[in-house]
Amino acid sequence: MDQKIELLAPGGDVEAIKAAIIAGADAVYCGLDTFNARNRATNISFDQLVGVIRLAHQYQCEIFLTLNVVILEREFASLAKLLTKLANTTLDGVIVQDIGMFYLLTKHFPTLDIHASTQLTTHNVGQIPFLKKLGASRVNLSRELDLREITAMAAAGRAHDTLTEVFVHGSLCVAFSGLCYSTSASVGNSGNRGRCSQACREEYQPTATGNKFPLNIKDNSAFFDLPALIEAGVHSFKIEGRIKGASYVHTVVDSFRKQIDGFLKTGELLEDGERLYKVFNRDFSNAFLRGDLNQSMFIENPRDNSKYHAVDKSNAISIVQIQEVEQKLNDEKQLINASVDDKIKHLTIGKIPLTLAISGKLDQPLTLTVTTKELSQQQAFADAKDSEKGLEVKSYTLNSQSHLVKSGKLSIDRETLEKRFKSFNNAHFDLIEIITDDLAAGLSIPFKELTVLKNEAAFLLNNSKAVLPEVQLPKLANHPKHTTTGDAKAELSILICDESDVELAKLTSADIYFKLPEAYKRGCTKYVGFLKENPRLIPWFPSVLIGKDYDVAVNILQQVKPALIVTNNTGIAYEANLLGIQWIAGPFLNTTNSYALLAMQEGFDCKGAFISNEINRQQIRNIARPENFKLFYSIYHPILLMASRQCFFQQSVGCEKPRIDNGCMLSCDKSTSITNLKGVSFAIDKQKAGYPSIYNQDQFLNTEIIEDLSDLFDGFMIDLTNIGSGDKETPDKALLISQFEALLKGNINVPETLNIMVPESTNSQYHNGL
Repeated sequence: MDQKIELLAPGGDVEAIKAAIIAGADAVYCGLDTFNARNRATNISFDQLVGVIRLAHQYQCEIFLTLNVVILEREFASLAKLLTKLANTTLDGVIVQDIGMFYLLTKHFPTLDIHASTQLTTHNVGQIPFLKKLGASRVNLSRELDLREITAMAAAGRAHDTLTEVFVHGSLCVAFSGLCYSTSASVGNSGNRGRCSQACREEYQPTATGNKFPLNIKDNSAFFDLPALIEAGVHSFKIEGRIKGASYVHTVVDSFRKQIDGFLKTGELLEDGERLYKVFNRDFSNAFLRGDLNQSMFIENPRDNSKYHAVDKSNAISIVQIQEVEQKLNDEKQLINASVDDKIKHLTIGKIPLTLAISGKLDQPLTLTVTTKELSQQQAFADAKDSEKGLEVKSYTLNSQSHLVKSGKLSIDRETLEKRFKSFNNAHFDLIEIITDDLAAGLSIPFKELTVLKNEAAFLLNNSKAVLPEVQLPKLANHPKHTTTGDAKAELSILICDESDVELAKLTSADIYFKLPEAYKRGCTKYVGFLKENPRLIPWFPSVLIGKDYDVAVNILQQVKPALIVTNNTGIAYEANLLGIQWIAGPFLNTTNSYALLAMQEGFDCKGAFISNEINRQQIRNIARPENFKLFYSIYHPILLMASRQCFFQQSVGCEKPRIDNGCMLSCDKSTSITNLKGVSFAIDKQKAGYPSIYNQDQFLNTEIIEDLSDLFDGFMIDLTNIGSGDKETPDKALLISQFEALLKGNINVPETLNIMVPESTNSQYHNGL
């Protein structure tokens, strides 16, 4: 087989990146100390990134930079400075989550290749063209997909000239990536900002089934599924692990390199995978890939499982035998560490030495000679262990247009030249020396010619490409609300999901959103008739719609053709735009900045957006409204911590079914709770036709925003779906509607009444922000 399969490796620090390169990675993804979703990784500086790119390219390896977090309005100025610097490197791609960053990149930095992060929760075929239109050249698929679903996604990628990549090894989140707010709501550390505190790995009070780690799942490994993924048409095999060290990265990458190359050469899998168990692991599962979601995916040990695997494999029983096995494993790990250290110790990311020689005499041009020494690509493999071999010397000679003349006070001396050319001592070059021995004293040329020489030298040193100037972002216009009645007050809207709650429409003139399910029977047409019979209802599409469920949701859209929808799924947004249906971006699209609003409005004719509940008052206030665009905010709702394709009940209260099937999705409506060791409880709730989810015990209730930001918002929503309430008694819905309507009319007594009606509530996210 001659199919090209990219092996994409993690690089948390420089040593891990070197290990990935030397192990045979085709590409490495890494992050800087800002704007990336692995704050717990060591990460690298910009200067180190430049050296890493140079080193990787010597080994025909690409470097992708993770910028995969949501962006706040105030950060775009500094982000533009960083992107300008990145555009002046030979970086191979940036990995992006924020829709606003897509807009910024395509408008101002078109030379940077954009990859859609796993944080965008990409799981249906409509999302591929949505992300392609935003500017993505490749998309990382959700880790929850099975082979059949991946095959369909890869085909959609080919149809839209978009590459697809899948995670084939490493830690798994039990939640859908990008839709986990567990530590954001509880301790203010948002996974959408790279600060996940890993609540899923925490120990909880023993559940009814005796489990102390009911959310902890095994690591992902598709080591023996590579042929199926190749057959599915996937371009890139991605390894997770940016918080892992060099020995882990080298072992895993080298194992996968050998497995891929062996299969492509012989058509057979030649590696047994045992080396993967000698470095950090939580045991392995490929259950998502097989579509077999069962209890064996979970493990009670959230830490390293390697010694337990070694003991089990050796059948050690006695204490002495177990100690011998553990000692042998420790010795092997030490050998791995030493071997990797030896392989990478000669690799350097040092700056390129640069020498400037400036010479000239009276009535002659000023001459600038630029000399560099660097390792050539051809010599990289052969001479990596000898820094004195394979050095390629490059030299450029430039002359001024004017001739040197005698000067008065403003002669060109060494001090002047050092000031003029000091910027060459930067992330790319180490300015070793400025030689002026052959420059006669007391001479001068127009200083603008020094600038010309400097720019010409910069052009040559930049691989004969113009150095891009720093992008200054224009100030965005903040347009007022667009009203036809002259009344600028924010309106109330209501979210329901129970068909019987349609009766609430008789009590209010508020917009009524109807939340559609996440799962359907194949060919389901029930909701087509229901929505046609109730044209006042505005369809509300959920975040996750996979496979046939997406197909049914699209059919609802096509058959009903509502005037307006709210969608939390970008695949539905794409389809709505094709059909000419007006749409509003829901709160789970994680919208936190003006550029995201512009991207959705200009690219997909979006009419409005819910602003993320993760950001605080000032962060909201900084957002600029596009013209003829509506802004919304949810002021009362259950606080979703995480949703999962996996079952939360097997490990907590137990379940008689050994594995999840479509019947579970459509019929199960269990609820329970788990309590952590700090005594904080969390509600586990499963609605019929919905994904298992975990919620905060407190509801989100924010009455302060009415007074703070009514001038900014067109509408405030209250969620009356009862989702997330579990077995708790819920307030009377009719009374809630009347109270919130009174609140929007200025009744100052309502907050006190609402606090009594909803005693377990919080608006801490509105104060903490991101």
